[in-house]
Amino acid sequence: MRGKTALVTGGMGGIGTAIVQKFVENGAKVAVTYHRDPKQALSWQEEQKKLGREVVISQADLTDFESAATMVQDVIQQLGKIDILVNNAGVAEDTTLVKMSYEQWIKVINGDLNSVFNVTRNVLPKMIEAKYGRIINISSVNAQKGQFGQTNYSAAKAGIHGFTKALAYEVAKKGITVNTVSPGYVKTAMMEKIAPDVLEKIIQQIPLARLALPTEIADLISFLALASSAYATGGNFSMNGGLHMF
Repeated sequence: MRGKTALVTGGMGGIGTAIVQKFVENGAKVAVTYHRDPKQALSWQEEQKKLGREVVISQADLTDFESAATMVQDVIQQLGKIDILVNNAGVAEDTTLVKMSYEQWIKVINGDLNSVFNVTRNVLPKMIEAKYGRIINISSVNAQKGQFGQTNYSAAKAGIHGFTKALAYEVAKKGITVNTVSPGYVKTAMMEKIAPDVLEKIIQQIPLARLALPTEIADLISFLALASSAYATGGNFSMNGGLHMF
């Protein structure tokens, strides 16, 4: 990835940080987004610097098209270009549909699906101009199999792969690939907050009998971000420990 630049949305979470680590190790220059808390973002940036990772940060409300546009221009100003885009940011508001408010529905559709449009639409013209790009959209196993209490999340994440396939067709002859990665349950700080008995029931459903490591997800994303992955486009790459096979 030497000479390449990457933008990772939601890059400060468990999976996002692992992606950043892998990209930096492979020689890429990396920018990540944050939304509300500049102190927390600066603290994360400083922590990465202590680990030898120089990472650019840029503020944005990814549910707002103009805010996303401003962020993309800021990243290009700092890094010069964007060769690789990882749409990793997302939110969840779990409840059954009969109890779900319109606000809960639209928050997840905006945060998980519309944000992908907002960022990609602003990054894409420069990729087309450069005749090169790698776009990786992060979906979920629950978009593939469905999940109780996640009609909003499952719909948004399933929509992401529809977006991937259509865009892959549109840019196939422009040196740009577009792929989806659909992780299963990953060992992050968020998962570790789940009650032990509930977590054990989740793990019992996974044939490999464990959670994924963030680094495992990052390794797959890193492969799809390489120049040498040029023949992979429009795919949905599952990494769920066998939880959903198809």
